Amino acid sequence: MTGTLPPCLGNLSNLLFVLDLKGNNFHGPMMNAFTHGSLIRRIDLTENKFTGQLSQSLANCTNLEFLALGGNSFEDVFPVWLGNLAKLQVLILRSNKFFGAIQGLPKSSSSSFLKLRIIDLSNNDFSGQLPKKFFRTLNAMKSFDVGKSSFMDVELYINPRSIFWFPYSVTLTYKGFDREFPRILKVFTAIDLSCNNFEGHIPESLSDLHGLQSINLSNNHLTGRVLPSLGNLQKLESLDLSQNKLTGAIPHELIQLVFLAIFNVSFNHLHWAIPRGNQFNTFDNNSYMGNHGLCGKPLSKDCKISVIPTLPPTNKEYDSLFPSNKIDWIIIFLGFGGGLVIGIVLGNLLYARYGD
Repeated sequence: MTGTLPPCLGNLSNLLFVLDLKGNNFHGPMMNAFTHGSLIRRIDLTENKFTGQLSQSLANCTNLEFLALGGNSFEDVFPVWLGNLAKLQVLILRSNKFFGAIQGLPKSSSSSFLKLRIIDLSNNDFSGQLPKKFFRTLNAMKSFDVGKSSFMDVELYINPRSIFWFPYSVTLTYKGFDREFPRILKVFTAIDLSCNNFEGHIPESLSDLHGLQSINLSNNHLTGRVLPSLGNLQKLESLDLSQNKLTGAIPHELIQLVFLAIFNVSFNHLHWAIPRGNQFNTFDNNSYMGNHGLCGKPLSKDCKISVIPTLPPTNKEYDSLFPSNKIDWIIIFLGFGGGLVIGIVLGNLLYARYGD
């Protein structure tokens, strides 16, 4: 299907539960006609040719749980105002032209994005520091539901005997590959900020999201170290920090991640020995390539224990009195011995002349 979305489509927003137009050739701006009290719970406009800014009328969709706008040409800053949608769980903005820093969270930022479980901002032009304040608001990612898992969907009751389920589906980069999830578990959590221009250190607030299963921060300009506190994310299955400028050692605390299936820190500036044990015994060379300072298995470069020579102290008073060089000692003894002989001879002569 082609063309632009007619504004009259917004007249249905109080009746629609699902608007799924993905995989078409719609173009132009997104319709700006969602009205207050909208019942819509899922909007999927993925893989079209939409342009311009996001529709501010999305703020009226207070029942919205799922918003997927990936694979278009939206050009806008990060829509922090979506944080006021109290039921939003999935936000997909990947492969657009979003730009700038993620900042300016609402004054009530402590109550923003509380139910967000999946956020994908990959392949855009976001910049600046990673949003530590934003991470602090993601309460749904701070714990892991160990109860019975269920899938995200929309239930429509046509009549008491007719119930239809429309499952939510999404495509994510997961464990290194683009993977389509025809159904999404309600307990699944993921953050993908890859292929942007983020810089600076990885904030500690990220390691407070104990329910996270997938983190992808690859292909940015991140500096500093790999946080040892990431070892607290016990449910983590995929961690991709490749193609950055990270330094230091790989923390041994990451050995605690017993569910970690994918680990990639390739093409950084890491050094020292690679940790061994648990899942780290399963990762191959591809996880570490491009870090010339790393050593140990599975790399062919062995870790050599360097012996640091102990230098003689130079700030002691006795250093200036007693030289350590062997030649200096020889000269001192020769001078002392020669002076002693001359002293004895002169003493004998004086004694012989004046002794009587």
